[in-house]
Amino acid sequence: MKPLDNKNIRRILIRCTNWLGDAVMTTPALLAVREAFPAAEITLLANPLVAQLFSAHSSVDRVLIYDRKGSHAGLVGKLRMANELRARRFDLAILLQNAFDAALVIWLAGIPRRLGKNSDGRGLLLTHSYSLRSETVGAHQVDSYLAMLESFGIAASDRRIALATTDAEDARLASLLAEAGIGPDDFLLGINPGATYGAAKRWYPERFAMVAQSLAANWQARIVITGGPGEAAIAREIEDGLAGGCLNLAGKTSVRELMALIKRCNFFITNDSGPMHIAAAFGVPLVAIFGSTDHLTTAPFSAQAKIVRQETDCAPCLKRECPTDHRCMTAVTVDAVVTAALQLKGKVQAA
Repeated sequence: MKPLDNKNIRRILIRCTNWLGDAVMTTPALLAVREAFPAAEITLLANPLVAQLFSAHSSVDRVLIYDRKGSHAGLVGKLRMANELRARRFDLAILLQNAFDAALVIWLAGIPRRLGKNSDGRGLLLTHSYSLRSETVGAHQVDSYLAMLESFGIAASDRRIALATTDAEDARLASLLAEAGIGPDDFLLGINPGATYGAAKRWYPERFAMVAQSLAANWQARIVITGGPGEAAIAREIEDGLAGGCLNLAGKTSVRELMALIKRCNFFITNDSGPMHIAAAFGVPLVAIFGSTDHLTTAPFSAQAKIVRQETDCAPCLKRECPTDHRCMTAVTVDAVVTAALQLKGKVQAA
């Protein structure tokens, strides 16, 4: 592999991943790039949703939007994106996203140094390619991103995932909660029943409601339901199960507002999802319910997290929809989740 020439690298482009959770898990990699090139201007290229995660992130100077469903759709859109990047005269591009499209765009942009994973038939488009090593197979995604960078001499001193909100965002969230009668000293229990990838990752609304009811009674907690627009119907089921005894904000927040809301939570119950990783990034104690997805590679990257899952012969299948009886999720009981939450909260308080 050709060594990376670090001289005269002043402008760096990082192509981010396309899912919120994956993007959160790249934050140690972003920090590693910042530490390796402290004087460089670092620009992140991301889709419109993921871009919101990084508007206040210390490792990034600028965020550019790559809108493949809008202004950058189709071949003409790719060429438009490549021309926008070419005009900024980047010295180095780092691909954290593994698709062929990511490599094609930066190749069309003429960026002279192009680093990324050698996958999806894109090796010839990269000047520096990384092949997955045997020791990283099955590793957590955080470590996989870092292993790629380390192969190019970009080492990480800190493996923690991290996000940031602004004081103004936190204040607006506090005001929103106050309108619902939730004060700064109230214990706030977040319930996140959705998972954008597909129904196979989702536990059941009625069980989330029972967990929320049990923990709220135990902790004298207020309950808030989080989620995106596509999860509003699931959230309403939980709200109905709680007889309205909650604040339902599913589908009513932007990504930035969701970040501030999750940051404010004192505890979080969630499926494997983007909000799960956001909670982990803010150090919120959480219980994550896993079924169809791999609890080893995408677990919440936090010491204040506990996973609840049941061994089944077909999990992890990584499918969006269960083709059989969803046994990986039906086997997860309300008692198991409540017990895990009580144990973790006790551990956190004792620390």
